[in-house]
Amino acid sequence: MPDEQSRFDHTAFLKHLTPRPGVYRMYDADGGLLYVGKAKNLKNRVGSYFRSRGLTNKTVALVGRIDRIDVTVTHSETEALLLEQTLIKQHRPPYNILLMDDKSYPYIKISTDDAWPGVYVHRGARSNKAEYFGPYPSASAVRESLALLQKVFKLRQCEDSVFQNRQRPCLQYQIKRCKAPCVNLVSEAEYQSDLDKTRAFLKGRSQELLTRLEVEMDEHASQLNFEAAAETRDQLLFLRKVQEQQYVSSERGDVDAFALELQGKGCCVHFLMIRQGRLLGSQSFFPKPGIEDEPAQVMMAFLAQYYLGRTMEDPPQSVLLTVPVEDKAWLEAALQEAYQRKIPIQANVRGRNARWLELAQTNAQAQLQQRISHRQQVVERFEALADSLKLDAMPERIECFDISHSSGEATTASCVVFDQNGPNKSMYRKFNIEGVAPGDDYGAMSQAISRRYSRLQKEEARLPDLLIVDGGKGQLSMAREVMAELGLSIPLLGVAKGETRKAGMETLFFGTADNVIQLPNYSPALHLIQHIRDEAHRFAITSHRGRRGKARVGSILDAIPAIGPARRKALIRHFGSAQGVKAASQEEIARVKGISRSLAQEIYEFLHS
Repeated sequence: MPDEQSRFDHTAFLKHLTPRPGVYRMYDADGGLLYVGKAKNLKNRVGSYFRSRGLTNKTVALVGRIDRIDVTVTHSETEALLLEQTLIKQHRPPYNILLMDDKSYPYIKISTDDAWPGVYVHRGARSNKAEYFGPYPSASAVRESLALLQKVFKLRQCEDSVFQNRQRPCLQYQIKRCKAPCVNLVSEAEYQSDLDKTRAFLKGRSQELLTRLEVEMDEHASQLNFEAAAETRDQLLFLRKVQEQQYVSSERGDVDAFALELQGKGCCVHFLMIRQGRLLGSQSFFPKPGIEDEPAQVMMAFLAQYYLGRTMEDPPQSVLLTVPVEDKAWLEAALQEAYQRKIPIQANVRGRNARWLELAQTNAQAQLQQRISHRQQVVERFEALADSLKLDAMPERIECFDISHSSGEATTASCVVFDQNGPNKSMYRKFNIEGVAPGDDYGAMSQAISRRYSRLQKEEARLPDLLIVDGGKGQLSMAREVMAELGLSIPLLGVAKGETRKAGMETLFFGTADNVIQLPNYSPALHLIQHIRDEAHRFAITSHRGRRGKARVGSILDAIPAIGPARRKALIRHFGSAQGVKAASQEEIARVKGISRSLAQEIYEFLHS
């Protein structure tokens, strides 16, 4: 069953999940996005992954890796579909890639490196020598839009090989679908004007373009140029038809929408990014209010940090808020200075903008409730652990150590910290172990624990209420010796994998090697211990691999005086590793971009001297 493979508590999650439509995102323990899906009913759809029967092997594998699920509520299934496709395109989750590969979605492409740019349907990888618009739901939708655009602006759609060898106009010119730039029957200025109109429309500025064409039509009519006025009129009629087929919403609006949900148990600010009237993504923030506890104060402090603490590449045209902020004029002035244009901040809005704020508020409420329920679940697990270990009080802070190395190489220790909100990643620490015999896990554990708590003592910092070490009797005994040397009396728990080395069969040693505790595999206390142990293991492996990779690369190539960081990086990218560079011939090294033949000879001779 899925719940036997994953320690994600789906029962508690589903209990508070909304039945409204939206998008859900599944993440693994490393924070990697596994899957993005849409739902008419989030509660029912997400719940279907955790039923005991009827699941495919791929779904079971996916559920077994779930560490957390985030959701974004939408007003309709259509909005959920648009957001789902945007997230899949942006993040390429591994469990979506076979069905939702970027190549599955067609685009409209305008070639920019041609003297007479053409308009085409495009799939697959994109280059810098073209502009792309979309994605569209199907190739037929793109072709229908292209056919209508061809009637409106008459840009060429033939391939370069055909275009460059034409000596007289083709059939497309005869049926008034092209202005024959191949034989210079249209001026560059007129063609460029039609091209600019096409770009404007595909970028979502349709209403602006329609207004522009209405003005042109009136001007032609006032000048008694009725043929040109009739052509412009036809363009207006065709463009309105294209609007019905176009995938990207024709509504305007480049705004950021923020909603605040503030309760006694927490605070959530939910953010929606809307560009060209389309919801591109959302994110929830959970700031910890300081002395500012009024909604207007919290929102003001958050916005100042969000916009002024970094430089955004795509700032909005305006900022929408559910809560009016204090010192609005000051914040607008600061934004104008930071981004060199005015960005109004609005709270009382109507129409489309009010609808965005309503959506943001709905998500803020749902996300805060989800976080509160998660915190309650963590607290319940902490309470269960206190009961299982018969502690005097529920621990508020737990730390866990693990060791990672490759046959003694680049030994690294990790220390992860959990509190009643779950993992506190800002408090994680890693230790590069030195002066210990290769493979001596006991010595490495002793050094890491000693360094960690001797420093905390000097700084008079907070000590944990429970210390967990990944290992059996030996690691526990080593930790006890270090605690005794430092004069500390922190409760100790050793976690051994057991004889079968399967999850749920761990053997626990509390305090001493003689005090053995065996918890059932359904115990919330055991689930908490497993989560902490696995997180320490993940962090240790990640830190070790980074250190090992840096050491292996630097050991050979850093010593070559003729190459710097850029060329060293190019060599590693080309050959895969420093050993690959060493195994290459002089001619192969010379093929690397930025490496001349004389430099290749110098590198080869250095590596083989």
